[in-house]
Amino acid sequence: MKKQFTFYFICLTLALSAQIGGRFVFETASLPTNARLTALGGHLISVQDEDVALAQLNPALINAQMDYQLGINHNFVFAGVSNGNVAFGKSFDSLGIYTHVAIQYVNYGEFQLADEFGNVNGVFNAGEVGLVVGAAKQLNERVKAGVNLKFYNGSYESYSSTAVGLDLGFHYQKPGSTSSWGLVLKNIGTEIDPIFDTKRGLPFELQLGFSKRLSHLPFRFSIVGQQLQKWYIRFDDPDVDNQVNIFGEVTSKSEFSKSVDNFFRHFVFNGEFLIGSNEQFRLRLGYNHLRKQELKVSNFRSLAGFSFGFGFNIKSIRLDYGLGFYHLAGATNHLSLRMDMSRIFNKI
Repeated sequence: MKKQFTFYFICLTLALSAQIGGRFVFETASLPTNARLTALGGHLISVQDEDVALAQLNPALINAQMDYQLGINHNFVFAGVSNGNVAFGKSFDSLGIYTHVAIQYVNYGEFQLADEFGNVNGVFNAGEVGLVVGAAKQLNERVKAGVNLKFYNGSYESYSSTAVGLDLGFHYQKPGSTSSWGLVLKNIGTEIDPIFDTKRGLPFELQLGFSKRLSHLPFRFSIVGQQLQKWYIRFDDPDVDNQVNIFGEVTSKSEFSKSVDNFFRHFVFNGEFLIGSNEQFRLRLGYNHLRKQELKVSNFRSLAGFSFGFGFNIKSIRLDYGLGFYHLAGATNHLSLRMDMSRIFNKI
């Protein structure tokens, strides 16, 4: 008789909303890909530099600066859960094409294997692995387009799931300008080998981002619009929206208040201080209002939704650290190492 098991699936998506979460497969595809992104609230789709991990969010960001860049990233989440990726960039200048490849992984840890009566019959592990391959090409002096192809496989005891998908991205910047735009359609795809009878889709999302570096201050700010494919992403919870005042009367939030809250849930605000002649040291901060509202605990103040971090260069090596607050239970600690491998490959 086939063993049955029960375990609490730990949802790692950034948007844990009753409106948009929990209905998709491989929601881990929306996780921050490196420490820089964790520190910036999880999203950055309009900045084009040497950070090869950005290509996993918007393939149009792949560029010549990512040539031979190797990124190693690991995120310590909660209760022994972790995720990360290894990414590498390669340019083909003669063709005007820029490429990258990344291997992503999630380890959910060890679970107890139990039958329908609660008898423990052993333990099992659960995890997911993904492969992302992407390319970008400059369409004209202002617009670049890119595409990512994605393959995911998940293993949960004797069950498994496989999915395929793609990202379509665009980047717009005038030559010499300090401002830029990014547009991306993320996770267009579905299961091909479902864990259940019904195939589920990847967590599709439409994002639009804007970045601007200030002229007289070493600071760049970005605003990212998230979940733009659906306007109302707020969960109307009567236990939260209805409150009892000191006179024992039940008061409800106004529709205007709900609309304002819903509006700001679509935005992530972040910034980087770029310190040094070659930006050797960077301080980062971010705020994700959707994460704040969906993961806060009523009547308790917390830093949920806020994130911080820093990074610095040691010759051709960059080290980054990101701290992302999700809940009163704690924060995630993200570490990243990026190396310029061009000297090694040029000697081969």
